[in-house]
Amino acid sequence: MNIQEYLSRISYNGSHRDADLQTLTAIFQHHIRAIPFENLSMHCGETIELDLQATYNKIVRKKRGGWCLETNHLLFWALEQLGFDVCILGGKSYEPAERAYVAEMNHVLLKVVIKGNSYIVDAGFGGAYQAWQPLILISGKEQPQTPGVFRFMEDNGTWYFEKVKRKHYIPEQSEPATGTPEAGNIRKMYTFTLQPRHINDFQEVNTNLQVSPDNILQKKSICSLQTPEGVYSLVGWTFTEVKYNYMEDTDLVQITTHTDEEVEKILKDKFGVVLENKLTPVNVRGLPPNLVDTI
Repeated sequence: MNIQEYLSRISYNGSHRDADLQTLTAIFQHHIRAIPFENLSMHCGETIELDLQATYNKIVRKKRGGWCLETNHLLFWALEQLGFDVCILGGKSYEPAERAYVAEMNHVLLKVVIKGNSYIVDAGFGGAYQAWQPLILISGKEQPQTPGVFRFMEDNGTWYFEKVKRKHYIPEQSEPATGTPEAGNIRKMYTFTLQPRHINDFQEVNTNLQVSPDNILQKKSICSLQTPEGVYSLVGWTFTEVKYNYMEDTDLVQITTHTDEEVEKILKDKFGVVLENKLTPVNVRGLPPNLVDTI
């Protein structure tokens, strides 16, 4: 494991001598534009190991992506190597279908302290709800970024992370999306506390997510990657490209469906992912076919 190899993986060749906000932001943005949020291993017959060496080999050397437990763990290691004051936190994701947060921790996020200010850094949420910059940890403060307006709300030591939804424009030649959000609605994402965690605290959930038939990661093969203009998402056979602020307060959403053979090509061309084992695309009917309003 070599920090220069990681920096090469994310195509970062800037300065990293200072553990400041500018460097953190630059590395974070390179990370989310190089490393996809994906759960393809569990749909290729592969076991996801929650081990730093295994994660490093998978993401850095095999040029794969990973879900939050992997990609944020790798980012934690990298930031620590670069001298940042960083710790792991545990989150509980919001389930829109249940209109509730899950009972157990199932999300890894990071807190970075710079000059006395705490920032939340999360490279593992994926899709259209991925922040592009570190977010200062202040309750009630609206923090606009290119993907939209994010904010934290705090209540008796429990923090809630939310995003304001934007309108979507879907061209006629594109396939219609389901569950398209209304502008101005709040998308609840997850809740967390500031208690520092260790990656081993997530070993059980890492196992459960790979065997439980009820979670969305089992029901959908997912790959998403941030782009300079928006985000690419591949769910099952459905490819979605989002361009942020195509029109005022409106994102352009283009949706197409593909064959098994085309899925393999899209993974290589759009996400830089070449799988060692055969992927079985999955997208259980009755759920939204894209990541616009699910992840």
